[in-house]
Amino acid sequence: MYRLACLLLLIPLTNTVQGQTAQGNADAAPPLTGQALVDRALANELAAAQDRSHPMRFRLRKSSPRLTTTKEIVETSDGDVARLVAINDEPLSPLYEQREEARLDALAVNPKKQQQRKQAEEDDTEHVLKVMRVLPSAFLYQDAGPAEGPAGKVEKFTFRPNPKFEPQNLETEVLPAIAGEIWIDPVHLRVARLEGHVEQDVDFGWGILGRLHKGGWIEIEQADVGNGLWRTVRFQMRMRARVVFRTRVFNTTQEQTQFTPVPVGLSYRTAIELLLAGRQD
Repeated sequence: MYRLACLLLLIPLTNTVQGQTAQGNADAAPPLTGQALVDRALANELAAAQDRSHPMRFRLRKSSPRLTTTKEIVETSDGDVARLVAINDEPLSPLYEQREEARLDALAVNPKKQQQRKQAEEDDTEHVLKVMRVLPSAFLYQDAGPAEGPAGKVEKFTFRPNPKFEPQNLETEVLPAIAGEIWIDPVHLRVARLEGHVEQDVDFGWGILGRLHKGGWIEIEQADVGNGLWRTVRFQMRMRARVVFRTRVFNTTQEQTQFTPVPVGLSYRTAIELLLAGRQD
């Protein structure tokens, strides 16, 4: 349920695609506006979700009311590899450092476990793509005018459910209950910010699998992290859901920083060596 709550509101915008700009086509056609701008930006996000040609090393800080963790993550051709580097913004104790090194050493000699992780990532991507492919038709978008974003001017749009949209799978069942706002960078044709609110209760699997309750919300911010590569830099979620017979509250903030390119085709074992060799400065 947690994964679905993330996926259905575009947390997968974390993948990269080489920056495309409206300026590059300025001589051939006027800048895109209105629905055409939304369609192009969403098409670029769909391409980004499928692109694996720009792997990165970065730092992920995840916080909730009870715990804050910071990890260094390296993306590889074998799936992501992570090392815990801080708890509640404090460096790990020698004991936790030893445990983390032992965990990575054990992973290095257990390729089956890493293969399982990679398969889970690929499964997540498939869930993501099911959502992203229908975004242009699932909502009605209304131009709300220009605004100033963290990196410059953006075009704001509100969105609400399209009454003609019919969900075809579990991943898209929640979309008719979502409304919000999307900010688009009109130069790079990318989604700079998205905010979505759950406007009504949503049952999954006819209520058997669970229910996502009205009032939850999610916010995602994206930015160019270098060389025209866009990544999610901040994600917040506040949601309440019933998972089978248990009600859970999801209250999390994630921040991604210190992006550094790594070689394409990097193996997970080499990533482990990099992580064990030391932290990013």
